Amino acid sequence: MPSTNLSRTAPMGDVKDVLDSLRQIFRSQRVASRAAEKQVGLSAAQLLVLQRLASGASPSLNELAEQTQTHQSSTSVVVSKLVSRGFVARHRAKGDARRLELTLTPRAKSMVRKAPHAAQDRLIGALGTMSKAEVKQLGTLLKKFIAAAGLEGQQEA
Repeated sequence: MPSTNLSRTAPMGDVKDVLDSLRQIFRSQRVASRAAEKQVGLSAAQLLVLQRLASGASPSLNELAEQTQTHQSSTSVVVSKLVSRGFVARHRAKGDARRLELTLTPRAKSMVRKAPHAAQDRLIGALGTMSKAEVKQLGTLLKKFIAAAGLEGQQEA
């Protein structure tokens, strides 16, 4: 269990501000995810994948993970669920039978047109307004925070 001794760290007001900011991020993602599920019956992660695939390209799983800024294993779980629901098709690439490409089915194309914008895009957009140094610093500090909280190695599904 991580220590709760804050005497050598930030003042309690600063700690509260950080926790409030994290809560606001989590809350916004949870609310957006529930809205997407209610409106189109998809999780926020599923909606993000479908919207990336709607761009017209036929990416591989690794390319899609890169586009969604998520771990390949997490993307694989989401894609598998979408394939089983008939929203995504996997097919061999023309010219390279080793490569599997992902495309939207006609059913998914129709749904994406009606769907709300993926919540994660707001976070990605916000990071895009920051300098490279700020994004790197934020990433470093969040990794340090995650390690201190004993959360490292836990991937979202």
